[in-house]
Amino acid sequence: MDTGHVLRILEAVLFASETPVSLLMLRQALEGEYDQQNGQKLTNAQIESWLNQLSIKLVDSALELAKTASGYRIQVRPEYAAVVARLWPERPTRLSQALLETLSVIAYRQPVTRADIEQLRGVTVNSQILRTLFERQWIAEDGFRPVAGKPALIVTTKHFLDAFGLESLEHLPELQELEKIAQGLTSSTAE
Repeated sequence: MDTGHVLRILEAVLFASETPVSLLMLRQALEGEYDQQNGQKLTNAQIESWLNQLSIKLVDSALELAKTASGYRIQVRPEYAAVVARLWPERPTRLSQALLETLSVIAYRQPVTRADIEQLRGVTVNSQILRTLFERQWIAEDGFRPVAGKPALIVTTKHFLDAFGLESLEHLPELQELEKIAQGLTSSTAE
């Protein structure tokens, strides 16, 4: 199969999708043509090689190939995001300080219980905050702590990673870096 044709198929699928596309879905998009022409099964390594080539092809464009926890997506490079936002402004999702603190505790300390969150934050967790995080599918229950009452253990999900453009939890900012970001947000809102 012609590599240029494969790259155009991958680019079209990724561009058309509103969510990250998994390797399995990319394989499904390519399999029919690839199997007929080559007589062999398509491997993840082959797809990843083509994705690397597509990423190189996009180097001189305003778009980039990004990998998230759920798969791959084509997105506008950060340096052009402000121009796009001026033309098609999106109402930014407002996340309260309490919600961000709760989500941070879960992300950095998981698995945690509600009591763990309350102990670290020093305040009671509002049920609406957890409900919002569950509705957005950013958190999920993952078993129970083997203590009296068997409280649910809470962890982040792939939807959380995708929402924040992360490939894995290892890509979370270091806590020191996070504190600098928070200080910058606090000082810019105070002005």
